Amino acid sequence: MAITSLEINTRQPLAAGRAFGDVGPYVQLDGTAHFAVDPDHRLNQGITDLPLAPRDGNALVRFAADVRILAPEDPRRSNHRLLLEVPNRGSRLAMWMLNRAPRQAVPSAPLEVGDGFLMHQGYTVLWCGWQHDVPAVDGLMRIRVPDAQSAGLPISGKILVKFQPSAPSQVQLLSDRLHRPYPTNNLDDSYAKLLVYDASDAPARVMPRAEWSFAKLDEGRVLADASHVYLASGFVPGKQYEVIYTTTGAPIVGLGLLTARDAAAFLRYGNVDEGNPCASNLQHAYAFGASQSGRYLREFLHLGLNEDEQERTVFDGLLVHIAGGKRGGDFNQRFGQPSSSSRMSDLFPFHDTIQTDPATGRSDGLLARLAARNRLPKVFFTNSSTEYWRGDASLIHTSAEGTQDLPPSTPVRIYQYAGTQHASGTLPLTDANPLDGSRGRHVFNCVDYRPLLRAALVRLDRWATRQEDPPPSCHPRLADRTAVPPEQLEGLFAAIPDVGFPGRLPRVTAVDFGPEAERGIATILPPVLGRPYRHFVPAVDRDGNELSGIRLPDLSVPLATYLGWNLRHPDIGAPDQMMSLMGATISFPATREERKARGDPRLSIAERYPKKTDYLARVRRAAHALVDEGYLLAEDLDFVVYQASERYDLLREGTPLPAAD
Repeated sequence: MAITSLEINTRQPLAAGRAFGDVGPYVQLDGTAHFAVDPDHRLNQGITDLPLAPRDGNALVRFAADVRILAPEDPRRSNHRLLLEVPNRGSRLAMWMLNRAPRQAVPSAPLEVGDGFLMHQGYTVLWCGWQHDVPAVDGLMRIRVPDAQSAGLPISGKILVKFQPSAPSQVQLLSDRLHRPYPTNNLDDSYAKLLVYDASDAPARVMPRAEWSFAKLDEGRVLADASHVYLASGFVPGKQYEVIYTTTGAPIVGLGLLTARDAAAFLRYGNVDEGNPCASNLQHAYAFGASQSGRYLREFLHLGLNEDEQERTVFDGLLVHIAGGKRGGDFNQRFGQPSSSSRMSDLFPFHDTIQTDPATGRSDGLLARLAARNRLPKVFFTNSSTEYWRGDASLIHTSAEGTQDLPPSTPVRIYQYAGTQHASGTLPLTDANPLDGSRGRHVFNCVDYRPLLRAALVRLDRWATRQEDPPPSCHPRLADRTAVPPEQLEGLFAAIPDVGFPGRLPRVTAVDFGPEAERGIATILPPVLGRPYRHFVPAVDRDGNELSGIRLPDLSVPLATYLGWNLRHPDIGAPDQMMSLMGATISFPATREERKARGDPRLSIAERYPKKTDYLARVRRAAHALVDEGYLLAEDLDFVVYQASERYDLLREGTPLPAAD
């Protein structure tokens, strides 16, 4: 049955009634979608604990989620296409990533639409909450789900919460980024454990139970509290911690994986009598998700959810961005913590076709269920360099043994955005991350890959609707040696003054959470670690810039070395470890004299480009080549050149922040 009603609470003009070319003005609809799903339906069988959910009089499981819809005021002017973006921790990123709008700092603020790219195209845009633990902040999108029950009682069990502080503290909330915590059900639990690691692959040390407690500080007083952990000696910046304890109450987290399916199906197929505001208008549907939301879509694909309970195809195409080889194991787990990224997200399979896991002997493929049902959508997997250095992106195009390249299946393309970091780079240059207070040894990567995402959406649509083949996959490969073990690059980076190299490289490791892990129930905490999967990173030229992937002019006509990784600043601890998800900009010396004084092996900017006009002419030629190849839209060429001009002025004439001492 899926959506039983769509309750629209507010309807208002988008962007104060601004008209978007021939499409005209848009309206913004905000409300609540009410769902009812059949727990016995074969397509819902993969949802953890769904059989334990309370049922209504029709034996259905009910839940509700926040919804926002942007639609042309005159439906006849639309392009009859739906774009669903999976919210990221309750936030909406599509306007920033696809419309070049400022990143929205206040979730409840009026939506900024940037240059209106999606609106000028005529898209109907949909967001639907799916995450149960989103903080109680106005404007964030969430889902409200029932708890699983056994014999009419809530479920209890073990849970693991991890964190890595960037500043000294004595108290930590038992959740990630202020999300809803799972409280302990026993403040004095003698079996609870606090583990500390020097790094993720280092052995654990068990903190004596007498030295920590479930508590928080209130004006200097230690008060017992079920949702916080207190360590009198203090949590050390850079160390990694895990708290293992027993909690009671298991929200059926996996119901969030059904909201994208059923909300999109409702708008695409529902009629006026059912309350569908887009009835008879939508002919095609696409899904977009970045980072956490990209992992959501990989889990969505793996569970075979691209058809609704009426067995209708939901999405014609998916744009899965910066998810690497990870899935949303945390999104369909008893006591799941969707905001956190645990080792449950590192589970096999990684490739879209069926492979055999050398660690377990199990055979599976990311798209195996959909292929068996002939429900395969067109899929773009796009990644930054960060996901390669994180240890998982190469797993989506190499064999499970790491010995050969694997081609994707027919409806899949894999693109690497060369020399980029997880979240698209921007100016001004900074080494401080306002989201978590962390700092990098170097200023962050400033390469803006968003123009490539816009082109990807256009090409995905043409592929799905016109059968117009998109550009070929473009990523590092073993066959031409553009994919290499990360250790191979240490000497090259060490030769560049002050760059450094990670002392510990992240790896995806086979893990054993116990015999019920495939059902989303972890019984071994912490999990037993097995052998690491072989992974590779993009090879680089003598400047340290990547040779493979889609190379924006930043890489082909460079002003700096652009890395997908950055080391932690000494001020936040663990300076030999990589920052989470951040890259770096290592500017070339401005002049020959500066190069010689620094002992830098890279040619200076002045030696490469005698005049700014020479530089910009080369940038324009490189951008034209990307347009010709289909990786960049012609309408974005001038924007790419404009950005290059800004970076030239900054890196040639400006004074970037120095590397850490």
